[in-house]
Amino acid sequence: MSLPAALAEIVDDFAALDDSDKVTLLLEFAGELPELPAELTTEAMEPVPECQSPVFLSVDAHDPDAVRLYFSAPREAPTTRGFASILHQGLDGESAQTILDVPADFYYDLGLGKAVSPLRLRGMAGMLGRIKAQVGRQTGTGPHATAGPTG
Repeated sequence: MSLPAALAEIVDDFAALDDSDKVTLLLEFAGELPELPAELTTEAMEPVPECQSPVFLSVDAHDPDAVRLYFSAPREAPTTRGFASILHQGLDGESAQTILDVPADFYYDLGLGKAVSPLRLRGMAGMLGRIKAQVGRQTGTGPHATAGPTG
């Protein structure tokens, strides 16, 4: 599996825990999701309808060697915030190609299948898919490159 070092470390951390401790770690990640920069509002961000909670994301790939990711997820949705934080901590600052190379189903390796509903896991897949689509559009690479730049 092709994962950037930070994301691979997160996957390893989850893999080393039992199910109840995985949930605890996910909740810790939820508390670590950074606030949005003052100039970025949710109205300017892409919604992630695959998530059960209102999640928004923004990708800035103007520097394809250091893509920036921004997420907005409500505090009362700790699972979703945890997933967003995992993606932020694991992918923010990585190159566009590195992000595009992350397997779409990497989140199964977190081992949360018994602790989190499949519907919630699909939310994480939705976030990753939308990140990859925006990276592809903004950099002119990947399967979504023909849609034109967005951001």
